[in-house]
Amino acid sequence: MSDRPPRSPSAPDAARPRLTLRHPGGPAAPAPRPAARPAPPRPPAPRPNVARADAPRQAPAARPDTPQALQRLNKRMAELGLCSRREADAWIERGWVRVDGQVAVMGQQVAAHAHIDIDRAAQGQQREQVTIVLHKPMGYVSGQAEDGHTPAVALIGPRTHWAGDASRTRFSPAQLRGLAPCGRLDIDSVGLLVLTQDGRVARQLIGEDSTIDKEYLVRVQYGDVAQEVRTAFPAQQLERLRHGLSLDGQPLKPAQVEWQNAEQLRFVLTEGKKRQIRRMCEQVGLKVVGLKRIRIGRVLLGQLPVGQWRYLGPGERF
Repeated sequence: MSDRPPRSPSAPDAARPRLTLRHPGGPAAPAPRPAARPAPPRPPAPRPNVARADAPRQAPAARPDTPQALQRLNKRMAELGLCSRREADAWIERGWVRVDGQVAVMGQQVAAHAHIDIDRAAQGQQREQVTIVLHKPMGYVSGQAEDGHTPAVALIGPRTHWAGDASRTRFSPAQLRGLAPCGRLDIDSVGLLVLTQDGRVARQLIGEDSTIDKEYLVRVQYGDVAQEVRTAFPAQQLERLRHGLSLDGQPLKPAQVEWQNAEQLRFVLTEGKKRQIRRMCEQVGLKVVGLKRIRIGRVLLGQLPVGQWRYLGPGERF
């Protein structure tokens, strides 16, 4: 007996009857077997589900019906750069916002793919909002009045409007409504301060994801040395000012710091903690005796006189 297993009845030639040929005067000879059909190609073995090390990773798409895919409408509008959250709430309250064709309601949650429409009335209101560039003098606080000191917004009026303003915008008391500073400039500092009614500008300048840089000129003293401070100040301490300091338990972002002359440093920062430059200088033994902000992004203080202001021009961008 053969050791080979019996041929499966499903083999190609088992299903066909075997034919025989008879020769005259002789026993029937078996017919030659037909050539075997080629076996069908075997499907490739499944590859293991392992990501290639060099393949880009993609975050899984959030399903529209999952809580993770939803967020408050006012936050979504701010993310899209349509307005600030406060403006969004005001517009929603007035019925000026539609989501997928339906009038939105306060506190509404929306998916990332939701279609948001803004009424023309809201767009018209937004076009009337102003942004103001002020040369803040010493003795004024940038925000709300505190300790009897006057807020910088009190300087905004027709008498202090710079005659050299190239804007054709005319002053109106309505422009003071909701006018707020974009960032800090402490009472002992002077220079460029931006105030705006436009939440989009505020988000761009002081939002958590802002990357707008700000430039300062800072006069310093090193101990008893008030002249030729550059010569007396250690080079390694200058490197610490550039990167290596912390405030309030948090490391500071890298800064550009360089000498402008023997007693004056130039700082360029991308963050704005309270009294940041003064506190940075204290950590390396420097005392700030004068601080002036001269630039925010692409907007310069320029020739704007102290205590006067101008409108941000239509073509100006931070």
